[in-house]
Amino acid sequence: MKTRAQAAKVLFEVVEQGVSLSTVLPAAQQQLAAKDRALLQELCFGSLRWLSRLEAIAAALMSKPLKGKYRQLHYLLLVGIYQLLYTRIPPHAALSETVSACRLLKGETFRGMLNGVLRNVQRQADALQQTVDQKPTSRFAHPKWLIERLKAAYPKQYGAILDANNQRPPLWLRVNRRHHDRVSYRALLAAQDIAVAGEDPGSEGLCLAQPCDVSQLPGFADGWVSVQDGAAQQAARLLDPQPGDWVLDACAAPGGKTAHLLERQPALAGLVALDSDAKRLERVKDNLQRLQLTAQVICGDASRPQTWWSGPAFDRILLDAPCSATGVIRRHPDIKWLRRNEDIAELVILQGKILDALWCKLKPGGTLLYATCSVLPDENSEQIKAFMARTPDAELVALPQDGGPDRPGWQLLPGEGNMDGFYYAKLIKR
Repeated sequence: MKTRAQAAKVLFEVVEQGVSLSTVLPAAQQQLAAKDRALLQELCFGSLRWLSRLEAIAAALMSKPLKGKYRQLHYLLLVGIYQLLYTRIPPHAALSETVSACRLLKGETFRGMLNGVLRNVQRQADALQQTVDQKPTSRFAHPKWLIERLKAAYPKQYGAILDANNQRPPLWLRVNRRHHDRVSYRALLAAQDIAVAGEDPGSEGLCLAQPCDVSQLPGFADGWVSVQDGAAQQAARLLDPQPGDWVLDACAAPGGKTAHLLERQPALAGLVALDSDAKRLERVKDNLQRLQLTAQVICGDASRPQTWWSGPAFDRILLDAPCSATGVIRRHPDIKWLRRNEDIAELVILQGKILDALWCKLKPGGTLLYATCSVLPDENSEQIKAFMARTPDAELVALPQDGGPDRPGWQLLPGEGNMDGFYYAKLIKR
């Protein structure tokens, strides 16, 4: 009962108040017993993943929506529908616990209404889903603006992208080559009966058959392994830092790529991990401490390097640019409902400013790797085409998976290789 009520409160804060799930959920979990926290996470992630579909089903069964001070009860109803359609929770338990949670949300008088709607969902599930599938926003459980952008950019693939965004994400590991290689660590996993579903020969990545708690991973506390999606692991390989290099990891938090660069190349002259968010930089420091790695961690604005750097020009720069994060929706389903169409143009302007500013801090002959976790061309290939047009000393390095002159760079789509959506463009300063 309490878990369902907390889930409704979390959904209300995310959807109605615009707070990110990663901010709201941990605090809500602390209100519950440890045994109930995983269920809360499942209810919140799942309900946000299928939000517009759940909304359409609720609307089909109600004469008018719950508004005002009863709005949390609306999200409680969605949590109930999610349980009935998408989980293995016994229907009687889902119904009973959800309806009982009305009391905790000061909606005791709505118990009968919620009970009636949920029982109708149970009875009419197939017919209801067939009806709501007629509308793309509920069929794909994405906002209209994003469906339209993806359809325009990927007319043959957009359906697969949208479906991939609604899948549960796999758990990728990055083996720390200072301790083990992929083969030896895979053997350690096998000894713990942890199955591996695949690996990435180009990086240190292993993809588990089933996600598990990191405490179960051999040597996690000792820094033998980290959690990082296979797509994000391509950054260190593509940047390819050499002994004696000065490296900048811009927009570095939470620090996975910073650590990977140091693991791959222990003989750097120095590495600067930069981010504008002081709170998120604490996670960079925590990751470096666990892995026993050292970097110069700086809080600063990447578009104004003169305010935080007076040292030597950099040999290599990784710019993991602020973006729409439309490639990692399966890990962060709230992105679909928090991001707005008008955000994209603002992000494109910011990305361009940072590119221009950091280019000035790159040595002649140096390499800048531009990266986003977006799948929108405006932020990726179009951004790079615009940069090349205004930057005469920039040379684009063709990657093996390059999209060609019209779409320069490497665009990974969600689910491709069982990885997240990601984009890379490699530039050299003449």
